[in-house]
Amino acid sequence: MRRLADMSQRELAGVAGVSRDRLGRAEAGRGDLRVGEFSRIVSLARLRLVLLDAQGHEVAPMSPATVRDRGGRRFPAHLDTRHGDEGWWSGPHRYTRSPPDFTFDRDRRDRDSRRSERGTADDHHVHRPGDSLAERAAARKWAALRRQRERREAAWRARRAAGDLGGPDWGTGCTCPPGCEYAEGSNEDLGHAPACACGCDVA
Repeated sequence: MRRLADMSQRELAGVAGVSRDRLGRAEAGRGDLRVGEFSRIVSLARLRLVLLDAQGHEVAPMSPATVRDRGGRRFPAHLDTRHGDEGWWSGPHRYTRSPPDFTFDRDRRDRDSRRSERGTADDHHVHRPGDSLAERAAARKWAALRRQRERREAAWRARRAAGDLGGPDWGTGCTCPPGCEYAEGSNEDLGHAPACACGCDVA
C-alpha cells in the first residue's frame, strides 16, 4: 500500500495520523493498526476494503433503504423482517396495538423455521408498492375472487363439454356462463354473453 501511495514510511504515517513507530511495527508484522487507521492508509493507496464470502464473492453492506420500525429505528440486523400480517405476535396482552407493515420474529425457533422454508434473505425488506397492510389485504381479496371465478369458468367449460348447459334454473337462480357478469371495460352494461341460454335480467 505504501508503494502504491508512493510515500515514505514517515510521510504515510503523518498523512494517516499514525506514529511512524506503530506503522513500522505493523509493516514488520509485530503490531496492529486500528481499523480506522488501516482504512485511511488503504484509501491513500487508492484501494478499498471488502469482505469476501467462502466463494470469493464480495459481501455488500446492508442497504440503508431497508424498512424501519415505527420509531424510525433499524430492525436488528441478525433477525429477518417480514410483513406484519404474517403471524403478528402482539398477543392478548397487547390487543390494542395494530400490526405494523413490517415486523420480525422474536423467537429464534420461529425465525429458523421460516428460514428452513424460505432460505435466509440477503437483506431486510425494502419498501415497495403494495407493501401496506391495506394493499396486501386488497390483493388477497382480489386473488380469492379471481380463483373463485376461475373455478366457476372451469365448471362451466366442463358442463359445456358434456352438453349439460340446460336452460334457466328458475328455482335456484340463473345459469349465466362467464361473460355475463360485470367486468370493467368489457361488460359494463351487463349484457349477456352470446352463448348464454339463461337471458335473465342481470341488471
